[in-house]
Amino acid sequence: MNRSTTILTVTSVAVGGILAYAVYFDYKRRTDANFRKQLRKEKKRVKQSQTPSESGQTASGGVDANDLRSALESVRNEEVPPGPEEKEQYFMKQVGMGEQLCAQGPVYHLPAAMCFYRALRVYPSPVELIVIYEKTVPPPVFQLVMELTNLDVKDRVEGYYTFFPPKAMNVAVETVNVPDGKGGTMSKKVLVVTKDFKAGEVIYQEDPIVAVLDADLQGKGTHCSYCLRQIQNDPIRPESDRLHSVYCSSNCLTQHKAHSQTLLFTLESPLPAAMAPEMGGTLREERENAQKAFVEYLIQTKKAAPELVARFVARQVSAETARMLPPGILPGIASEPVLTDGGEYSLYDHLERLRYLEVNPAEHETRVLKDVLQTALPGLEQFLTEDRHATFVGKMSYNSYGVYFGEGRKDKPETAARPENAEKTRTPCGTSKQIGTGFYAVSSYISHNCAPSAKPVFPTGTAQLQLVATCALQKGDEITVAYVDVSQHSGETVEEARRHRRMELVRGWRFACSCKRCADEGVEGEIEEGRDESRVEDVVTRAEGS
Repeated sequence: MNRSTTILTVTSVAVGGILAYAVYFDYKRRTDANFRKQLRKEKKRVKQSQTPSESGQTASGGVDANDLRSALESVRNEEVPPGPEEKEQYFMKQVGMGEQLCAQGPVYHLPAAMCFYRALRVYPSPVELIVIYEKTVPPPVFQLVMELTNLDVKDRVEGYYTFFPPKAMNVAVETVNVPDGKGGTMSKKVLVVTKDFKAGEVIYQEDPIVAVLDADLQGKGTHCSYCLRQIQNDPIRPESDRLHSVYCSSNCLTQHKAHSQTLLFTLESPLPAAMAPEMGGTLREERENAQKAFVEYLIQTKKAAPELVARFVARQVSAETARMLPPGILPGIASEPVLTDGGEYSLYDHLERLRYLEVNPAEHETRVLKDVLQTALPGLEQFLTEDRHATFVGKMSYNSYGVYFGEGRKDKPETAARPENAEKTRTPCGTSKQIGTGFYAVSSYISHNCAPSAKPVFPTGTAQLQLVATCALQKGDEITVAYVDVSQHSGETVEEARRHRRMELVRGWRFACSCKRCADEGVEGEIEEGRDESRVEDVVTRAEGS
Protein backbone atom coordinates (compact mmCIF):
# COMPACT_ATOMS: atom_id res chain seq x y z
CA MET A 1 0.00 0.00 0.00
CA ASN A 2 1.17 3.54 -0.73
CA ARG A 3 2.01 5.03 2.66
CA SER A 4 0.40 8.37 1.84
CA THR A 5 -3.01 6.95 1.01
CA THR A 6 -4.68 6.96 4.42
CA ILE A 7 -2.74 9.91 5.82
CA LEU A 8 -3.53 12.15 2.84
CA THR A 9 -7.19 11.17 2.94
CA VAL A 10 -7.42 11.98 6.63
CA THR A 11 -5.47 15.21 6.25
CA SER A 12 -7.78 16.48 3.53
CA VAL A 13 -10.83 15.66 5.64
CA ALA A 14 -10.28 16.80 9.19
CA VAL A 15 -6.81 17.49 10.55
CA GLY A 16 -7.50 21.22 10.36
CA GLY A 17 -10.43 20.70 12.69
CA ILE A 18 -8.58 18.62 15.24
CA LEU A 19 -7.07 21.66 16.93
CA ALA A 20 -9.84 24.22 16.60
CA TYR A 21 -12.94 22.09 17.11
CA ALA A 22 -11.77 18.97 18.90
CA VAL A 23 -14.01 19.70 21.85
CA TYR A 24 -17.36 19.33 20.12
CA PHE A 25 -16.21 16.70 17.66
CA ASP A 26 -15.37 14.57 20.69
CA TYR A 27 -18.74 15.53 22.20
CA LYS A 28 -20.36 14.13 19.07
CA ARG A 29 -18.34 10.93 19.35
CA ARG A 30 -19.62 10.35 22.88
CA THR A 31 -23.24 11.29 22.28
CA ASP A 32 -24.02 10.34 18.68
CA ALA A 33 -25.96 7.09 18.33
CA ASN A 34 -24.76 6.92 14.70
CA PHE A 35 -21.38 5.75 16.01
CA ARG A 36 -22.98 2.66 17.54
CA LYS A 37 -25.15 2.10 14.48
CA GLN A 38 -22.05 2.21 12.30
CA LEU A 39 -20.37 -0.38 14.53
CA ARG A 40 -23.36 -2.72 14.32
CA LYS A 41 -23.45 -2.31 10.54
CA GLU A 42 -19.75 -3.03 10.17
CA LYS A 43 -19.92 -5.97 12.58
CA LYS A 44 -22.68 -7.55 10.50
CA ARG A 45 -20.70 -6.97 7.31
CA VAL A 46 -17.58 -8.49 8.85
CA LYS A 47 -19.47 -11.56 10.00
CA GLN A 48 -20.95 -12.08 6.54
CA SER A 49 -17.49 -11.98 5.02
CA GLN A 50 -16.09 -14.64 7.37
CA THR A 51 -15.82 -18.33 6.58
CA PRO A 52 -17.46 -20.83 8.98
CA SER A 53 -14.13 -21.63 10.58
CA GLU A 54 -13.39 -17.97 11.12
CA SER A 55 -16.66 -17.37 12.97
CA GLY A 56 -15.82 -19.96 15.62
CA GLN A 57 -12.83 -19.77 17.95
CA THR A 58 -10.92 -17.29 15.81
CA ALA A 59 -11.51 -13.63 15.15
CA SER A 60 -11.50 -12.03 11.70
CA GLY A 61 -8.47 -12.77 9.57
CA GLY A 62 -7.77 -16.03 11.39
CA VAL A 63 -6.53 -14.29 14.55
CA ASP A 64 -7.24 -16.20 17.74
CA ALA A 65 -9.91 -14.56 19.90
CA ASN A 66 -7.59 -14.64 22.93
CA ASP A 67 -4.88 -12.86 20.93
CA LEU A 68 -7.43 -10.21 19.94
CA ARG A 69 -8.43 -9.73 23.57
CA SER A 70 -4.79 -9.46 24.62
CA ALA A 71 -4.16 -6.90 21.89
CA LEU A 72 -7.07 -4.78 23.09
CA GLU A 73 -5.90 -4.91 26.71
CA SER A 74 -2.40 -3.95 25.62
CA VAL A 75 -3.65 -0.86 23.79
CA ARG A 76 -5.93 0.10 26.66
CA ASN A 77 -3.00 0.09 29.09
CA GLU A 78 -1.03 2.54 26.95
CA GLU A 79 -1.07 6.23 27.81
CA VAL A 80 -2.82 8.53 25.37
CA PRO A 81 -1.11 11.85 24.53
CA PRO A 82 -2.72 14.68 26.54
CA GLY A 83 -2.86 17.66 24.18
CA PRO A 84 -4.36 18.15 20.70
CA GLU A 85 -0.99 18.69 19.00
CA GLU A 86 0.46 15.57 20.64
CA LYS A 87 -2.65 13.62 19.65
CA GLU A 88 -2.27 14.76 16.04
CA GLN A 89 1.38 13.66 15.92
CA TYR A 90 0.49 10.36 17.60
CA PHE A 91 -2.33 9.82 15.12
CA MET A 92 -0.06 10.37 12.10
CA LYS A 93 2.64 8.11 13.52
CA GLN A 94 0.24 5.23 14.21
CA VAL A 95 -1.40 5.42 10.78
CA GLY A 96 2.03 5.47 9.12
CA MET A 97 3.23 2.46 11.14
CA GLY A 98 0.00 0.61 10.38
CA GLU A 99 0.44 1.05 6.64
CA GLN A 100 4.08 -0.10 6.82
CA LEU A 101 3.06 -3.24 8.74
CA CYS A 102 0.29 -3.99 6.24
CA ALA A 103 2.93 -4.26 3.55
CA GLN A 104 4.79 -6.96 5.53
CA GLY A 105 2.11 -9.61 4.96
CA PRO A 106 -0.59 -11.49 6.94
CA VAL A 107 1.69 -12.20 9.90
CA TYR A 108 1.70 -8.48 10.66
CA HIS A 109 -2.04 -7.91 10.21
CA LEU A 110 -2.80 -7.81 13.95
CA PRO A 111 0.05 -5.41 14.80
CA ALA A 112 -1.12 -3.23 11.89
CA ALA A 113 -4.71 -3.30 13.17
CA MET A 114 -3.46 -2.29 16.62
CA CYS A 115 -1.80 0.78 15.09
CA PHE A 116 -4.96 1.78 13.23
CA TYR A 117 -6.99 1.19 16.39
CA ARG A 118 -4.64 3.41 18.41
CA ALA A 119 -5.17 6.14 15.83
CA LEU A 120 -8.95 5.64 16.07
CA ARG A 121 -8.85 6.17 19.84
CA VAL A 122 -7.54 9.73 19.50
CA TYR A 123 -9.33 10.78 16.31
CA PRO A 124 -12.08 13.35 17.05
CA SER A 125 -14.66 11.86 14.65
CA PRO A 126 -14.37 8.04 14.70
CA VAL A 127 -17.30 7.34 12.36
CA GLU A 128 -15.63 9.44 9.71
CA LEU A 129 -12.33 7.61 10.20
CA ILE A 130 -14.00 4.20 9.98
CA VAL A 131 -15.33 5.13 6.55
CA ILE A 132 -11.83 6.22 5.50
CA TYR A 133 -10.30 2.99 6.83
CA GLU A 134 -12.79 0.92 4.84
CA LYS A 135 -11.59 2.59 1.63
CA THR A 136 -7.85 2.60 2.33
CA VAL A 137 -6.97 -0.27 4.69
CA PRO A 138 -6.66 -3.89 3.40
CA PRO A 139 -9.92 -5.78 4.18
CA PRO A 140 -8.38 -8.36 6.59
CA VAL A 141 -6.80 -5.58 8.66
CA PHE A 142 -9.94 -3.45 8.55
CA GLN A 143 -11.94 -6.41 9.87
CA LEU A 144 -9.53 -6.72 12.79
CA VAL A 145 -9.84 -3.00 13.53
CA MET A 146 -13.63 -3.38 13.63
CA GLU A 147 -13.37 -6.43 15.89
CA LEU A 148 -11.18 -4.47 18.31
CA THR A 149 -13.60 -1.56 18.25
CA ASN A 150 -16.67 -3.75 18.77
CA LEU A 151 -14.97 -5.60 21.61
CA ASP A 152 -14.05 -2.32 23.28
CA VAL A 153 -17.57 -0.89 22.99
CA LYS A 154 -19.08 -4.17 24.25
CA ASP A 155 -16.82 -4.10 27.31
CA ARG A 156 -17.67 -0.47 28.01
CA VAL A 157 -21.41 -1.12 27.87
CA GLU A 158 -21.39 -4.37 29.84
CA GLY A 159 -18.75 -3.29 32.34
CA TYR A 160 -20.23 0.06 33.33
CA TYR A 161 -21.68 -1.05 36.65
CA THR A 162 -18.40 -2.76 37.52
CA PHE A 163 -16.85 0.71 37.77
CA PHE A 164 -19.90 2.74 38.83
CA PRO A 165 -20.52 3.88 41.48
CA PRO A 166 -17.12 4.12 43.22
CA LYS A 167 -16.76 1.44 45.87
CA ALA A 168 -15.79 4.08 48.43
CA MET A 169 -19.40 5.29 48.39
CA ASN A 170 -20.51 2.01 50.03
CA VAL A 171 -23.28 1.38 47.48
CA ALA A 172 -23.87 -0.62 44.31
CA VAL A 173 -26.45 -0.69 41.52
CA GLU A 174 -28.53 -3.84 41.15
CA THR A 175 -31.39 -4.87 38.87
CA VAL A 176 -34.72 -5.88 40.42
CA ASN A 177 -38.26 -6.51 39.22
CA VAL A 178 -40.87 -4.03 40.46
CA PRO A 179 -44.62 -3.62 39.81
CA ASP A 180 -45.33 -1.80 36.56
CA GLY A 181 -48.81 -0.63 37.58
CA LYS A 182 -50.45 -2.86 34.97
CA GLY A 183 -50.52 -6.07 36.96
CA GLY A 184 -47.05 -7.14 35.81
CA THR A 185 -43.45 -6.29 36.60
CA MET A 186 -40.65 -4.37 34.97
CA SER A 187 -36.88 -4.35 35.34
CA LYS A 188 -35.42 -1.43 37.28
CA LYS A 189 -32.02 -0.40 38.57
CA VAL A 190 -31.89 0.32 42.31
CA LEU A 191 -29.21 1.31 44.82
CA VAL A 192 -28.17 -1.07 47.62
CA VAL A 193 -25.68 -0.74 50.46
CA THR A 194 -22.49 -2.81 50.36
CA LYS A 195 -21.96 -2.79 54.15
CA ASP A 196 -24.03 -2.55 57.32
CA PHE A 197 -25.19 0.84 58.60
CA LYS A 198 -26.82 2.00 61.81
CA ALA A 199 -29.62 4.53 61.85
CA GLY A 200 -28.16 8.02 61.68
CA GLU A 201 -24.94 7.03 59.94
CA VAL A 202 -23.87 8.75 56.73
CA ILE A 203 -23.85 6.26 53.86
CA TYR A 204 -22.10 8.59 51.38
CA GLN A 205 -21.77 12.16 50.28
CA GLU A 206 -22.10 13.36 46.69
CA ASP A 207 -21.50 16.64 44.88
CA PRO A 208 -23.94 17.64 42.15
CA ILE A 209 -22.92 17.44 38.51
CA VAL A 210 -24.93 20.62 38.05
CA ALA A 211 -27.01 22.71 40.44
CA VAL A 212 -29.13 25.85 40.08
CA LEU A 213 -30.77 28.28 42.48
CA ASP A 214 -34.52 28.72 42.58
CA ALA A 215 -35.59 31.49 40.20
CA ASP A 216 -36.67 33.87 42.96
CA LEU A 217 -33.20 33.69 44.59
CA GLN A 218 -31.08 33.97 41.46
CA GLY A 219 -29.12 37.24 41.42
CA LYS A 220 -30.54 38.46 44.73
CA GLY A 221 -27.16 38.26 46.44
CA THR A 222 -28.38 35.96 49.23
CA HIS A 223 -27.06 32.64 47.89
CA CYS A 224 -24.04 31.55 45.87
CA SER A 225 -24.99 30.71 42.30
CA TYR A 226 -22.51 27.80 42.23
CA CYS A 227 -22.51 25.99 45.60
CA LEU A 228 -25.91 27.48 46.71
CA ARG A 229 -24.43 28.49 50.10
CA GLN A 230 -26.15 31.34 51.94
CA ILE A 231 -23.87 34.37 51.66
CA GLN A 232 -23.06 36.11 54.95
CA ASN A 233 -20.78 38.90 53.69
CA ASP A 234 -20.68 40.98 50.52
CA PRO A 235 -21.12 38.67 47.51
CA ILE A 236 -18.74 38.59 44.57
CA ARG A 237 -20.47 40.00 41.49
CA PRO A 238 -18.78 39.41 38.10
CA GLU A 239 -18.55 42.45 35.84
CA SER A 240 -20.08 40.62 32.89
CA ASP A 241 -22.73 38.03 33.59
CA ARG A 242 -26.06 37.81 31.77
CA LEU A 243 -27.74 35.91 34.64
CA HIS A 244 -26.59 38.39 37.36
CA SER A 245 -24.96 35.54 39.29
CA VAL A 246 -23.23 36.11 42.64
CA TYR A 247 -20.68 34.02 44.51
CA CYS A 248 -19.54 33.36 48.05
CA SER A 249 -15.87 32.94 47.04
CA SER A 250 -13.49 33.43 44.14
CA ASN A 251 -13.14 29.64 43.91
CA CYS A 252 -16.88 29.21 43.27
CA LEU A 253 -16.70 31.95 40.63
CA THR A 254 -13.76 30.24 38.90
CA GLN A 255 -15.36 26.81 38.98
CA HIS A 256 -18.73 28.05 37.72
CA LYS A 257 -17.17 29.93 34.83
CA ALA A 258 -15.11 26.92 33.81
CA HIS A 259 -17.98 24.44 34.06
CA SER A 260 -20.82 26.31 32.36
CA GLN A 261 -21.17 30.02 33.09
CA THR A 262 -18.68 31.26 30.49
CA LEU A 263 -20.30 29.37 27.63
CA LEU A 264 -23.89 30.16 28.57
CA PHE A 265 -24.00 33.62 30.11
CA THR A 266 -20.88 35.63 29.18
CA LEU A 267 -19.25 36.83 25.96
CA GLU A 268 -15.92 35.22 26.84
CA SER A 269 -14.74 32.24 24.81
CA PRO A 270 -15.36 28.84 26.46
CA LEU A 271 -12.12 27.60 24.83
CA PRO A 272 -8.53 28.56 25.70
CA ALA A 273 -7.14 31.44 23.66
CA ALA A 274 -5.09 29.13 21.42
CA MET A 275 -8.21 27.20 20.39
CA ALA A 276 -10.79 29.99 20.42
CA PRO A 277 -12.14 31.13 17.04
CA GLU A 278 -12.14 34.89 16.45
CA MET A 279 -15.40 36.67 17.27
CA GLY A 280 -16.17 39.80 15.26
CA GLY A 281 -18.69 42.48 16.13
CA THR A 282 -21.58 40.76 14.36
CA LEU A 283 -20.95 37.39 16.00
CA ARG A 284 -20.56 39.07 19.37
CA GLU A 285 -23.92 40.79 18.97
CA GLU A 286 -25.57 37.51 17.90
CA ARG A 287 -24.20 35.74 20.97
CA GLU A 288 -25.37 38.53 23.26
CA ASN A 289 -28.88 38.44 21.79
CA ALA A 290 -29.03 34.63 22.06
CA GLN A 291 -28.09 34.78 25.75
CA LYS A 292 -30.63 37.52 26.43
CA ALA A 293 -33.38 35.41 24.86
CA PHE A 294 -32.40 32.36 26.92
CA VAL A 295 -32.30 34.33 30.17
CA GLU A 296 -35.71 35.84 29.41
CA TYR A 297 -37.07 32.33 28.87
CA LEU A 298 -35.65 31.14 32.22
CA ILE A 299 -37.20 34.14 34.00
CA GLN A 300 -40.52 33.55 32.29
CA THR A 301 -40.79 29.81 33.05
CA LYS A 302 -39.18 29.89 36.53
CA LYS A 303 -38.25 26.21 36.07
CA ALA A 304 -34.95 24.55 36.91
CA ALA A 305 -34.91 21.80 34.26
CA PRO A 306 -34.10 24.03 31.23
CA GLU A 307 -31.14 25.58 33.05
CA LEU A 308 -29.96 22.20 34.39
CA VAL A 309 -29.93 20.81 30.84
CA ALA A 310 -28.01 23.82 29.54
CA ARG A 311 -25.46 23.58 32.34
CA PHE A 312 -25.08 19.82 31.84
CA VAL A 313 -24.28 20.28 28.13
CA ALA A 314 -21.89 23.12 28.94
CA ARG A 315 -20.15 21.11 31.65
CA GLN A 316 -19.61 18.24 29.26
CA VAL A 317 -18.06 20.65 26.77
CA SER A 318 -15.81 21.88 29.59
CA ALA A 319 -14.84 18.31 30.50
CA GLU A 320 -14.03 17.43 26.90
CA THR A 321 -12.01 20.63 26.55
CA ALA A 322 -9.93 19.68 29.59
CA ARG A 323 -9.55 16.16 28.20
CA MET A 324 -8.08 17.52 24.96
CA LEU A 325 -5.62 19.91 26.61
CA PRO A 326 -2.21 19.22 28.16
CA PRO A 327 -2.10 19.20 31.98
CA GLY A 328 -1.72 22.63 33.53
CA ILE A 329 -3.50 24.65 30.86
CA LEU A 330 -6.57 24.97 33.08
CA PRO A 331 -5.02 24.94 36.57
CA GLY A 332 -7.30 24.08 39.46
CA ILE A 333 -10.17 22.97 37.23
CA ALA A 334 -11.30 19.35 37.51
CA SER A 335 -12.01 17.87 34.09
CA GLU A 336 -15.15 16.17 35.40
CA PRO A 337 -16.35 14.60 38.65
CA VAL A 338 -14.87 11.23 39.55
CA LEU A 339 -17.87 8.90 39.32
CA THR A 340 -16.18 5.57 38.56
CA ASP A 341 -13.33 3.38 39.78
CA GLY A 342 -11.57 3.41 36.42
CA GLY A 343 -13.04 2.95 32.96
CA GLU A 344 -13.27 5.74 30.39
CA TYR A 345 -16.77 7.09 30.88
CA SER A 346 -18.06 10.57 30.14
CA LEU A 347 -20.82 12.56 31.81
CA TYR A 348 -23.12 11.51 29.00
CA ASP A 349 -22.44 7.83 29.76
CA HIS A 350 -23.88 8.42 33.23
CA LEU A 351 -26.89 10.38 32.03
CA GLU A 352 -27.72 7.94 29.24
CA ARG A 353 -28.46 5.05 31.61
CA LEU A 354 -30.90 6.90 33.86
CA ARG A 355 -34.66 6.64 33.79
CA TYR A 356 -36.68 9.58 32.52
CA LEU A 357 -40.18 10.84 31.78
CA GLU A 358 -41.36 11.63 28.29
CA VAL A 359 -41.97 15.38 28.17
CA ASN A 360 -42.66 17.92 25.43
CA PRO A 361 -40.64 21.08 26.00
CA ALA A 362 -41.89 24.18 24.23
CA GLU A 363 -40.39 24.48 20.75
CA HIS A 364 -39.07 27.87 21.77
CA GLU A 365 -37.10 26.26 24.63
CA THR A 366 -35.05 24.08 22.32
CA ARG A 367 -34.44 26.91 19.89
CA VAL A 368 -33.20 29.47 22.42
CA LEU A 369 -30.72 26.98 23.90
CA LYS A 370 -29.50 25.90 20.46
CA ASP A 371 -28.89 29.58 19.62
CA VAL A 372 -26.77 29.99 22.76
CA LEU A 373 -24.69 26.93 21.87
CA GLN A 374 -24.33 27.89 18.21
CA THR A 375 -23.14 31.42 18.89
CA ALA A 376 -20.64 30.20 21.52
CA LEU A 377 -19.22 27.24 19.54
CA PRO A 378 -20.55 27.05 15.97
CA GLY A 379 -21.48 23.44 15.25
CA LEU A 380 -22.30 22.44 18.83
CA GLU A 381 -25.99 23.19 18.34
CA GLN A 382 -26.41 20.34 15.85
CA PHE A 383 -26.04 17.78 18.63
CA LEU A 384 -29.01 19.15 20.59
CA THR A 385 -31.86 17.83 18.48
CA GLU A 386 -35.43 18.33 19.68
CA ASP A 387 -35.68 14.65 20.67
CA ARG A 388 -32.41 14.70 22.59
CA HIS A 389 -33.33 17.93 24.32
CA ALA A 390 -36.71 16.47 25.35
CA THR A 391 -34.95 13.39 26.76
CA PHE A 392 -32.49 15.56 28.70
CA VAL A 393 -35.33 17.60 30.21
CA GLY A 394 -37.18 14.38 31.08
CA LYS A 395 -34.12 13.04 32.89
CA MET A 396 -33.54 16.21 34.87
CA SER A 397 -37.23 16.35 35.80
CA TYR A 398 -37.30 12.73 36.98
CA ASN A 399 -33.96 12.52 38.81
CA SER A 400 -33.20 15.93 40.35
CA TYR A 401 -33.17 16.60 44.10
CA GLY A 402 -34.28 19.70 45.94
CA VAL A 403 -31.52 21.35 47.98
CA TYR A 404 -32.79 22.52 51.37
CA PHE A 405 -31.17 23.53 54.63
CA GLY A 406 -32.48 22.43 58.02
CA GLU A 407 -36.24 22.10 57.86
CA GLY A 408 -36.37 24.07 54.62
CA ARG A 409 -37.37 27.64 53.88
CA LYS A 410 -40.84 29.10 54.28
CA ASP A 411 -40.67 32.10 51.95
CA LYS A 412 -40.74 30.46 48.51
CA PRO A 413 -43.35 32.16 46.28
CA GLU A 414 -46.24 29.98 45.22
CA THR A 415 -46.15 28.89 41.60
CA ALA A 416 -48.81 30.10 39.19
CA ALA A 417 -48.67 26.81 37.30
CA ARG A 418 -51.44 24.26 37.58
CA PRO A 419 -50.62 21.57 40.19
CA GLU A 420 -50.10 18.90 37.53
CA ASN A 421 -47.69 21.19 35.65
CA ALA A 422 -45.70 22.45 38.63
CA GLU A 423 -42.06 21.34 38.70
CA LYS A 424 -41.25 18.72 41.33
CA THR A 425 -37.95 17.57 42.82
CA ARG A 426 -37.04 14.74 45.16
CA THR A 427 -37.36 16.72 48.40
CA PRO A 428 -38.47 14.90 51.58
CA CYS A 429 -39.74 18.17 53.12
CA GLY A 430 -41.48 19.22 49.90
CA THR A 431 -40.38 21.17 46.82
CA SER A 432 -41.77 24.36 48.37
CA LYS A 433 -39.02 24.19 51.04
CA GLN A 434 -36.01 24.03 48.70
CA ILE A 435 -33.63 26.84 47.74
CA GLY A 436 -32.32 25.15 44.60
CA THR A 437 -32.11 22.00 42.53
CA GLY A 438 -29.22 19.58 41.99
CA PHE A 439 -28.61 16.66 39.65
CA TYR A 440 -26.65 13.78 41.24
CA ALA A 441 -25.42 10.76 39.25
CA VAL A 442 -25.44 8.13 42.04
CA SER A 443 -28.46 9.36 43.99
CA SER A 444 -30.53 9.27 40.79
CA TYR A 445 -30.74 5.47 41.22
CA ILE A 446 -32.58 5.69 44.56
CA SER A 447 -36.24 4.68 44.44
CA HIS A 448 -39.10 6.24 46.42
CA ASN A 449 -40.72 4.74 49.47
CA CYS A 450 -43.24 6.32 51.84
CA ALA A 451 -41.33 4.69 54.72
CA PRO A 452 -37.81 5.45 53.44
CA SER A 453 -34.61 3.80 54.64
CA ALA A 454 -32.50 6.93 54.05
CA LYS A 455 -32.78 10.70 53.79
CA PRO A 456 -30.86 13.24 51.69
CA VAL A 457 -29.58 16.14 53.81
CA PHE A 458 -27.29 19.13 53.20
CA PRO A 459 -25.49 19.81 56.48
CA THR A 460 -22.56 21.68 54.90
CA GLY A 461 -24.90 24.49 53.83
CA THR A 462 -24.07 23.79 50.18
CA ALA A 463 -25.46 21.60 47.40
CA GLN A 464 -23.29 18.69 48.56
CA LEU A 465 -25.73 15.88 49.37
CA GLN A 466 -25.21 13.53 52.30
CA LEU A 467 -27.31 10.38 52.43
CA VAL A 468 -28.13 9.38 56.01
CA ALA A 469 -29.63 6.03 57.02
CA THR A 470 -32.99 6.44 58.79
CA CYS A 471 -33.01 2.84 60.00
CA ALA A 472 -30.54 -0.01 60.40
CA LEU A 473 -29.42 -1.37 57.02
CA GLN A 474 -27.69 -4.65 56.30
CA LYS A 475 -25.39 -5.34 53.39
CA GLY A 476 -27.51 -5.82 50.25
CA ASP A 477 -30.53 -3.84 51.51
CA GLU A 478 -32.09 -1.42 49.04
CA ILE A 479 -31.83 2.29 49.74
CA THR A 480 -35.04 4.29 49.42
CA VAL A 481 -35.87 7.95 50.02
CA ALA A 482 -39.06 9.97 50.12
CA TYR A 483 -39.48 11.99 46.92
CA VAL A 484 -42.21 14.07 48.63
CA ASP A 485 -43.29 15.07 52.11
CA VAL A 486 -44.72 11.79 53.47
CA SER A 487 -45.51 13.05 56.98
CA GLN A 488 -49.01 13.29 58.37
CA HIS A 489 -49.60 16.94 59.24
CA SER A 490 -51.72 18.34 62.05
CA GLY A 491 -55.40 18.10 61.20
CA GLU A 492 -54.89 15.45 58.52
CA THR A 493 -56.34 11.98 58.75
CA VAL A 494 -54.27 8.99 57.69
CA GLU A 495 -56.35 8.67 54.54
CA GLU A 496 -55.91 12.36 53.68
CA ALA A 497 -52.14 12.25 54.18
CA ARG A 498 -51.92 9.10 52.05
CA ARG A 499 -54.01 10.62 49.29
CA HIS A 500 -51.98 13.85 49.27
CA ARG A 501 -48.54 12.23 49.00
CA ARG A 502 -49.71 9.77 46.35
CA MET A 503 -51.16 12.61 44.29
CA GLU A 504 -47.82 14.44 44.51
CA LEU A 505 -46.01 11.32 43.25
CA VAL A 506 -48.38 10.95 40.31
CA ARG A 507 -48.00 14.61 39.37
CA GLY A 508 -44.22 14.66 39.67
CA TRP A 509 -43.12 11.15 38.67
CA ARG A 510 -46.18 9.51 37.12
CA PHE A 511 -46.43 6.33 39.16
CA ALA A 512 -48.79 4.90 41.74
CA CYS A 513 -46.81 4.05 44.87
CA SER A 514 -46.95 0.35 45.77
CA CYS A 515 -44.94 0.52 49.00
CA LYS A 516 -45.98 -1.40 52.11
CA ARG A 517 -47.07 1.73 53.95
CA CYS A 518 -49.45 2.72 51.16
CA ALA A 519 -50.82 -0.81 51.07
CA ASP A 520 -51.30 -0.96 54.84
CA GLU A 521 -53.03 2.44 54.95
CA GLY A 522 -55.23 1.79 51.93
CA VAL A 523 -58.96 1.26 52.04
CA GLU A 524 -60.04 -2.35 51.74
CA GLY A 525 -61.24 -3.11 48.24
CA GLU A 526 -59.60 0.04 46.80
CA ILE A 527 -58.54 -0.35 43.17
CA GLU A 528 -55.04 0.96 42.50
CA GLU A 529 -54.59 2.40 39.05
CA GLY A 530 -51.77 4.10 37.20
CA ARG A 531 -48.72 2.53 35.64
CA ASP A 532 -45.12 3.68 36.07
CA GLU A 533 -44.51 5.91 33.05
CA SER A 534 -40.75 6.29 33.55
CA ARG A 535 -38.54 4.54 31.03
CA VAL A 536 -34.95 4.09 29.88
CA GLU A 537 -33.58 4.93 26.47
CA ASP A 538 -34.03 2.31 23.76
CA VAL A 539 -30.28 2.09 23.16
CA VAL A 540 -29.77 1.11 26.82
CA THR A 541 -32.55 -1.49 26.67
CA ARG A 542 -31.04 -3.05 23.55
CA ALA A 543 -27.53 -3.05 24.97
CA GLU A 544 -28.57 -4.68 28.25
CA GLY A 545 -30.83 -7.15 26.48
CA SER A 546 -27.99 -8.35 24.28
